[in-house]
Amino acid sequence: MDTPPDASVDVGDEAQRRWFLSRGERGDAAGDLRAEDDGWRGWAQGCLVRPLVHGATYFAALHAALSGTSAGDRLWFTDWRGDSDERLLPEGPSIGELLVSLARRGVEVRGLLWRSHLEKLSSSISGLGGERLGREVNEAGGEVLLDQRVRPFGSHHQKLVVVRHRDRPERDVAFVGGIDLCHSRRDDADHGGDPQALDLGPRYGPRPPWHDAVLELRGPVVADVLAVFAERWDDPHPLDERTPLRMLLQRLARMPRHPSPLPEAFPPPQSRGPHAVQLLRTYPAKRPPFPFAPDGERGIARAYGKAFGLARSLVYLEDQYLWSTEVLGGLAEALRAQPGLRVIAVVPRFPDSDGRVSGPLNRLGQQRALRLLHAAAPGRVAVFDLENRAGTPIYVHAKVCVVDDVWMTVGSDNVNRRSWTNDSELTSAVVDTTRDTREPLRLPGALDDARVLPRDLRLQLWAEHLGLTEDDERLLHPDTAWRLWNESASALDAWHERGLRGPRPTGHARHHRTEPVSAAQERWASPLYDLAVDPDGRPRRLRGTTSF
Repeated sequence: MDTPPDASVDVGDEAQRRWFLSRGERGDAAGDLRAEDDGWRGWAQGCLVRPLVHGATYFAALHAALSGTSAGDRLWFTDWRGDSDERLLPEGPSIGELLVSLARRGVEVRGLLWRSHLEKLSSSISGLGGERLGREVNEAGGEVLLDQRVRPFGSHHQKLVVVRHRDRPERDVAFVGGIDLCHSRRDDADHGGDPQALDLGPRYGPRPPWHDAVLELRGPVVADVLAVFAERWDDPHPLDERTPLRMLLQRLARMPRHPSPLPEAFPPPQSRGPHAVQLLRTYPAKRPPFPFAPDGERGIARAYGKAFGLARSLVYLEDQYLWSTEVLGGLAEALRAQPGLRVIAVVPRFPDSDGRVSGPLNRLGQQRALRLLHAAAPGRVAVFDLENRAGTPIYVHAKVCVVDDVWMTVGSDNVNRRSWTNDSELTSAVVDTTRDTREPLRLPGALDDARVLPRDLRLQLWAEHLGLTEDDERLLHPDTAWRLWNESASALDAWHERGLRGPRPTGHARHHRTEPVSAAQERWASPLYDLAVDPDGRPRRLRGTTSF
């Protein structure tokens, strides 16, 4: 049972209480995040949130934040992958050069990178840069380590950066989202691709266009992000968890099996703005268990389930995968229950790995999930992919959700079973206290008035995808915007069908059509999909159910 709100505790406005998870709903009683001494509320108020759309935007903001640090300040981060030579700005420096320079001038640099492979094992392994980045920073006096405390077929997928200032706490900032410190991420709104590119196959070209997003966070939530880092850092289990292969890799990487102790924490930052932020996480149930999540943690899944249940007018998703019927069952149920609810989703046109074996494995979950949604609400689910002006598909790596212009998330998690149960993930859910003054003040049937930040984010993304300006009033109302999406995508589809004759229509969106997985392919792909591609990291009692 939740403790009732005390009159002396500021529990936020009604929308925050309605949309955020309560302490009991979170299911993270063992963790330190917004613990009982914070009263009934389970989120940070007085925060200032700024969406950073595109890797080039984020890298420029990160470069500015890191360049403003001095001796005694702190930079702590986690990442799925880090490439030392990835440039933050076109002219540099690279991420490795900047972190090395910070460590040498007395900034405390600590990081946790996931990868259980070494560069020398294969030049094609996606963990190419993690060991090198850690080695360079460690030799300069920092501490960046490979964290291999994961389930089989699992990964550490959190992407967070925290910058704390010893003498200037008003400058403290955190970044949480979907952008790794690695190759292919530094793209912009023109979507020409990062010059330092990863190979996504011939259909994405030599410089794959890349769409992504991060949130810049200021105020009390910075301390919450730091708590996420500290819990993982302070996990007493060895970083290699005593499996022979992981122990060998840790030794070859010349990295310790345990991090050094963290110093005493700085006081939390003061209030900065009108936004309330609830950090949400995924950790799997594993052995040995995480001490802060002994039964795993599935706050992201629970938060999405609650938000889908509250949705009345519009769910907008940008997602790398959009897989799994268990995960999207709650959205299908909401569509059946709410006849005015529509879903618009943006996904990649092709998987990032699309070979003869990997292709069916990567498409199977999406094929099943989209069938489920379309069957639940025929004519009320629209899924699109994107291409740049040259016709090259844009790889959608963003993990964004906006519901009824009230609740929004940006994070590392994808809408699939892996992200909601099996990998470590981190996302920021945000409710703005500022009501929007543009019509409609409340989306049709919605439970709360529209808020400025989630609506602004939706309009920014939609204007870019549809080739419009953000002040185009047609984007505000779901009815007119729904028509714009479908008309724009149909026009671009028709232009391609005509052999590119005539002027190219405005916009980047096309109707998404998942390449089918045949019945024969499904027979062999299904068990591999469940085992390795989209594994279930829930406790055994929950597997095979729709409960998280």
